[in-house]
Amino acid sequence: VSLVTGDTKVVGRGKGDGIFVHTSGVGVVAPGVDVRPARVREGDAILLSGDVGRHGIAVLSAREGLRFEGAPESDCAPLSEPVQALLAAGVDVRCLRDLTRGGLSSALNEIAEDAEMDLEIEEGQIPVCDAVRGACELLGLDPLYVANEGRFVAFVPERDAERALAAMRGCSVSALALRIGRVAGERRGGRAIVTAKNPIGGARLLDLLSGEQLPRIC
Repeated sequence: VSLVTGDTKVVGRGKGDGIFVHTSGVGVVAPGVDVRPARVREGDAILLSGDVGRHGIAVLSAREGLRFEGAPESDCAPLSEPVQALLAAGVDVRCLRDLTRGGLSSALNEIAEDAEMDLEIEEGQIPVCDAVRGACELLGLDPLYVANEGRFVAFVPERDAERALAAMRGCSVSALALRIGRVAGERRGGRAIVTAKNPIGGARLLDLLSGEQLPRIC
C-alpha cells in the first residue's frame, strides 16, 4: 500500500516554532480516470475556472496593512465540486492543476514542461477584477503570477471544451469559467514555452519567476 500525502514546506532558520497544520487525503482513483500532464495533446483547449489574483492580494493587503478601494476577498474555496462535475459530464479531462503558489503562469509552465508541449493563451481573456488589477499596477506585480486558492486550469480535448465549460459553470466556485488558450504542439526549442498573446496582436513569453513575487503566503 502506497500512501502519498501533502507537500514539503521549507521555512527559514528559527522560523519553525509556530503551529503547523498538516492534512492528508486518502482515497482511490476512479476507474477510467487518468489525469496527468503526459496526457496533454496538441489542440487541447485550456480552460480557467475564474478570475485570478484575489487570494494573493487579499493576504498581502491584510499582512502589510494596505488599503485598496474595493479590497478583494480571497478566492479560497474547495474545488472538488467542479472537478466531479467535469468527470460526471463524461469530459475526457487530460490534466488539472490548481493555481496556488506562483499563480496561473507557474502552473502553465509546470504543465508545459511535464507534457513537453508549447502552450498559447489569450491574455485578454484572463479575468482580473478591478481591485486586483489596480493593486498590481500600484505595487508593480503581475496578476498572472499572484497566488490563488480557489482556481484551477483544465486541459480537455477540443471536442469536449463546450461541455466542460457548461459543467464548470454549473458550480458556484467556477461559474465564470472560460477558455483562455490552446496547446500549440510539441516543444520547438530546448524547452516547452508558454506564450501570452495580447489583444493588439503582440505576444510575450510567460516564464517561471526566478524568485518570489510576493512574500510566501501558501
